[in-house]
Amino acid sequence: MTARSIALFIAAAIAEIGGAYLVWLGFKDDKGIAFVALGAMALTAYGVLAALQPSQEFGRVLAAYGGVFIVGSLLWGVVFDDFRPDRADLLGAAICLIGVTVIMYGR
Repeated sequence: MTARSIALFIAAAIAEIGGAYLVWLGFKDDKGIAFVALGAMALTAYGVLAALQPSQEFGRVLAAYGGVFIVGSLLWGVVFDDFRPDRADLLGAAICLIGVTVIMYGR
């Protein structure tokens, strides 16, 4: 059950961050409406993936996902935007993942 939950968190992060990035590119880099539309579809996929979590508590899932989103956003920046996280970014990301673990799997 935990492995499925983690896989869903990762897939949801890719869908949400990727979708937001496509919308960003569509508007900020003048890539056009097709990028925005694809981003909107990916953001919809995020909502579906989040709903597939085994937990029945919406607030708990979305709170934990917030930590996954933070880590995923930093990783996305490294891969796609030449972002280089500093020590504070890495520490913050580690703290967030600890929070995710406690919220979702601490029982």
